Amino acid sequence: MPATSSALVPVTILTGFLGAGKTTLLKRILTEQHGERIAVIENEFGEVGIDNELLVESEEQIVEMNNGCICCTVRGDLTRILGELAEKRARGALAFDRVVIETTGLADPAPVAQTFFVDEDVAESYALDAIVTVVDARHAMQQLDEHHEAQEQVAFADRLLLSKTDLVADAELDALLGRLRGMNPRAKVAPVHFGSTDLREVLDIRGFELDAILEIDPQFLEDVSHEHEEDIRSFVYRSQKPFVLERLESLFSLLVKDYGTDLLRYKGILNVAGRDDKIVFQGVHMLFAAQSGGPWKLGEKRESNLVLIGRNLPEAKFREAFDLCLAGARAAKQPERT
Repeated sequence: MPATSSALVPVTILTGFLGAGKTTLLKRILTEQHGERIAVIENEFGEVGIDNELLVESEEQIVEMNNGCICCTVRGDLTRILGELAEKRARGALAFDRVVIETTGLADPAPVAQTFFVDEDVAESYALDAIVTVVDARHAMQQLDEHHEAQEQVAFADRLLLSKTDLVADAELDALLGRLRGMNPRAKVAPVHFGSTDLREVLDIRGFELDAILEIDPQFLEDVSHEHEEDIRSFVYRSQKPFVLERLESLFSLLVKDYGTDLLRYKGILNVAGRDDKIVFQGVHMLFAAQSGGPWKLGEKRESNLVLIGRNLPEAKFREAFDLCLAGARAAKQPERT
């Protein structure tokens, strides 16, 4: 449903390596009959991110188009542009229901996502819905081998959309799927063919909405494959013993000092000692937050599930440190680098 003027505007970050099909997908989103007005922010002015029919170069920062799209070209700071859009929306100069930010093919999505953590003015107007990454099935294996940015885009994704699947054999596709799930077990994978996909796979995913962690499929998280020699891997920490929240927050304060650049995404639902409500926890690199996720339901299993995605993380040492943050354990210590 379109966001009301009083609600936070949902934001989707659309990323993917060069040639994956972001532009085609974005054009599909903009031309679909969904009844919403979408503000599009282009990562670089020099690129034709929507295509020649939809994106018109202009000296103006904001270009309004007949199809209900408002296009902003990022020639300045993203925070400033989001602020300008919010201000114009508030006084009725612009009307839009959501924002899509399209990054360049060589972009790391982390700095864009962090904008919604660190800037209070942005947080008052916008809610980061999800990072959607388009993956070129024909070239992804090579891109993941050779390009750090391609790995980052997969690791940060809340949804992975596979393009060009018709150009690869079933065995190649299965191998790619296994690799992607090993790198990011929490991101659902769906096909996209020439930009055609169910818009429910792109919009209103709630991947960055903390409450949405409660809806993660536990069986999906079980598939944490390490068959490939990846720098980026993931693991899931589970415990039925409650956490001491102060210990866990202190531990993460230490972890981000030493592992912050390698901790790409982490999020989970926590069972906390002395609390009758769920605590939802997530972070990007060195920024993390915890808040209430509402009461545990009657008969619901009170269990902590914490998903971590990162580069060269010492999983065994992390698990040991998390164990020490549980009620009844001795004080936690930071995993040391070897």
